[in-house]
Amino acid sequence: MKHHATDDHALAAAYALGALEDGERQAFDAHLQACEACRQEAGEFEATTARLAAAVSQTPPAVAKAQVMAAIDGVRQLPPRIPAPSVAPSLGGLLRRRAVPWALAASVAAAVLGGVAVWQTQNGQDLEQQARQAQEQLAAVSAVLAAPDARTVHGKAANGALTTVVASDQQNQAVFTAANLPAPGAGKTYQLWLDHDGTMRPAGLIEHDGTVLLAGNPADAGAVGLTLEPAGGSPQPTTDPLLLMALPA
Repeated sequence: MKHHATDDHALAAAYALGALEDGERQAFDAHLQACEACRQEAGEFEATTARLAAAVSQTPPAVAKAQVMAAIDGVRQLPPRIPAPSVAPSLGGLLRRRAVPWALAASVAAAVLGGVAVWQTQNGQDLEQQARQAQEQLAAVSAVLAAPDARTVHGKAANGALTTVVASDQQNQAVFTAANLPAPGAGKTYQLWLDHDGTMRPAGLIEHDGTVLLAGNPADAGAVGLTLEPAGGSPQPTTDPLLLMALPA
């Protein structure tokens, strides 16, 4: 589904992320009453954001709580935070719209990095690298979701999984989200594919509910496929597709 060129129609992602000023949000609320396309699109962005946050959340190890509680008495409190001067009103809306990708990245990354910070010193550089990779992935995903030309399509795989694909020509990338995806089984994994005129090209792996950035170039692909493959993936599909869903146009 393509955004219209007008400003009102381009605010669905910012609205879903809570990145609009009060006046802008009220105006868009009024716009939603008369625009069915924007109501659907805003709902899709909200659902995708919720799935993303659930998909990347991590639970800190049990030992982390004990370490934090033991260290509380020796941690000095921060001084009061003095608010910075407010940005001129004329720039407010512009800055918020430009910050939409980072707003989504921050909202989703909080689920990951909130736990990461607690036991980062215990895991050292390996954990720091994982955190950087998570941040990069989240930034790339959020850029697609918040792109002005983002289009969304929903599907259902043969195994019952609910799927969503969001694509952006501007970003030249697409995001795949799966919910209710059954466990692949021992020695198996789910593999994603981009269909280029009948040629299936590997586009990444997904083992459980979550969101991934599709590998490869979606610009000239017609569909996204999902198959069950041996662990590590395959150069070509070895099983019938569980899903072959046309990319959003």
